[in-house]
Amino acid sequence: MQRTKSQVRTEILASRRTLTAERHDAEAAALARHLSASILDGQTVCAYVPVGSEPGSVEMLDALLLRGAAVLLPIAREDPGGAPLPLRWARYRPGGLVAAPFGLREPPPPWSPAERLAEAAVVLVPALAVDRHGVRLGRGAGFYDRTLPLADPAARLVAVVRDEELVDRLPSEPHDVRMTHALTPRAGLLALGAGAGE
Repeated sequence: MQRTKSQVRTEILASRRTLTAERHDAEAAALARHLSASILDGQTVCAYVPVGSEPGSVEMLDALLLRGAAVLLPIAREDPGGAPLPLRWARYRPGGLVAAPFGLREPPPPWSPAERLAEAAVVLVPALAVDRHGVRLGRGAGFYDRTLPLADPAARLVAVVRDEELVDRLPSEPHDVRMTHALTPRAGLLALGAGAGE
């Protein structure tokens, strides 16, 4: 019997809690190296600031800047009723992050509208897991579900995960936006789904 999204989330979050700081930092450094090698000078990259045991690091954002990329970070807010709004975006500048809702860090205003996502050639998406067909498992808040349909159809949608979080199959729903790639510490950037042969 296939596990539910909730069951998979619980397992992965429990596994991430056992990760040592040394292992996390080594994996984050590997992710930064792989990512830098796959970004072209001048590209716009929508990224995120990892929190807790999420894969990645602020140094990964700095590495993108060194490659000449314009880096945009998400601004997560809810409407007055508590429903997630599409993510807005702001330019990343080293040393300029401030505390934000949900325990996140973000750039201060000014913020761009959600539609700015369409400028990105690469969108790095936080994930708990992704399968080889491109189905991504997030934390279930819904911010990315409401935002990713605004991406350029030619953009690379990249789920950033640990190697063991790239799995054969995850439960999916009709509204899920498929990832085109996964980025893992050992394997680097991998095409998913129809592009898996690239």
